[in-house]
Amino acid sequence: MATTRLTRTLGTPTNRKKLTASMWLKKSFNGTEKHFFGMGTSGGYLDFRFANTGELELYHYNSGYQFRLTTTRKFRDTNAWYHLVFTIDTTLGTADDRFKVYVNGVQETVFTNRTNPSQDYEIGANASGNTISVGNYGTNTNNSFDGIISHVHFSDGYAYDPTPFGETDSATGEWKIKTSVTGVTYGNNGFWWLKDTIATTDHSSNSNTFTVGGGTLTKTEDCPSNVFCTINPLFRNRFANQETLTNGNTTMTTGPTDGDKAMLLGTIGVTSGKWYWECKVGTGKAQIGFAYNSINRFTDFYGSNNPSDGFSVYGNNGNVYYDGTNTAYGSSWTTNDIIMVALDMDNKLAWLGKNGTWFNSATQTEIENGTATYDLTTKMSTKQNLNSGEFVFPMFADMTGTGDMGLNVNFGNGYFGTTAVSSAGTNASGIGIFEYDVPANFTALSTKGLNL
Repeated sequence: MATTRLTRTLGTPTNRKKLTASMWLKKSFNGTEKHFFGMGTSGGYLDFRFANTGELELYHYNSGYQFRLTTTRKFRDTNAWYHLVFTIDTTLGTADDRFKVYVNGVQETVFTNRTNPSQDYEIGANASGNTISVGNYGTNTNNSFDGIISHVHFSDGYAYDPTPFGETDSATGEWKIKTSVTGVTYGNNGFWWLKDTIATTDHSSNSNTFTVGGGTLTKTEDCPSNVFCTINPLFRNRFANQETLTNGNTTMTTGPTDGDKAMLLGTIGVTSGKWYWECKVGTGKAQIGFAYNSINRFTDFYGSNNPSDGFSVYGNNGNVYYDGTNTAYGSSWTTNDIIMVALDMDNKLAWLGKNGTWFNSATQTEIENGTATYDLTTKMSTKQNLNSGEFVFPMFADMTGTGDMGLNVNFGNGYFGTTAVSSAGTNASGIGIFEYDVPANFTALSTKGLNL
């Protein structure tokens, strides 16, 4: 959550000339300055943050910038996990070697701003009695990080490159997490936080546990080794900026006067496979369905020019909308109803249901067998919406005409917003946690699901 910070009071540092910070981050925002790691206040501030235009900014400030880096590259992908490593060793003779930044195992070398620390400079922020913070820096409470953080390492007095914390996958060539880290010395103030759990425990050889300095820690199945679909703030229709995304881009809300026709897609699209997700209705009458990946087609969705852009079910009456028309399909929904969605791209079929019962008299057996008798497409005059061969994405919209809509999507994280599912259903794939039983051979829309 955007207000959550993990904090600890620093003890006597091992060596104020050297440190390493390594962490995996998944952003949920763009266009806003957000801080994710640092310390202060006596002796200055050490602050790592994303600028409002997407660059990484890293600095130590004590009566002026003692060192500072601002990347030229911008980081705007809200579906990716970034592995960030910051290495400081002011004892080195070459100025550019004293402060290094790595992203996904590769050192950043192009900067808009670069101020190197002087040789043997001591980092004043790493001082006994100061606050170290993950999710912001020091005691600062403004512009806290909005997204997910995992496997945070801090080594006090030692400088490491990324190789203890990540490695290149021999099959894919991608940079991946090392969940078992060896060969790292943490020093007096060092720690290893958020290792596969939200427990406030230090998994290093120290006992530097932390406290929640603000907000609420929420567990998520989304992790560096399995990226789950979320709502994509970058892939929107022509009614842009009329919605607010929170809770790791799984909650979508619109205001009472400006939300009409605001639509967003999910971050993962598919052309094959069998997929399941759930939506809990917050307020208003959300519209839930599917749309194509073509941005030109999507921006005209529900216009008259592109009748095959997608289809959806309207919470106001449960009708399916397609080709500029609508047909009776299910029933309306209201606050706290949970909508189930099953998308079978192998057989080009789709189903929606509510609170454990599928619409249009469909059964779990029908869905598992890929039988079209009562699926959503039987209510439409054509199946072209799923047969085109294009990628199909989850779609969420406020089509009430009045705005003031809210919904919480569970793509498998086991939460609707910050509320855990009340009684998890069965899921044979073992990927994701859902309120209701997942049909056999269906799974969560995630990278591990894509590779089953």
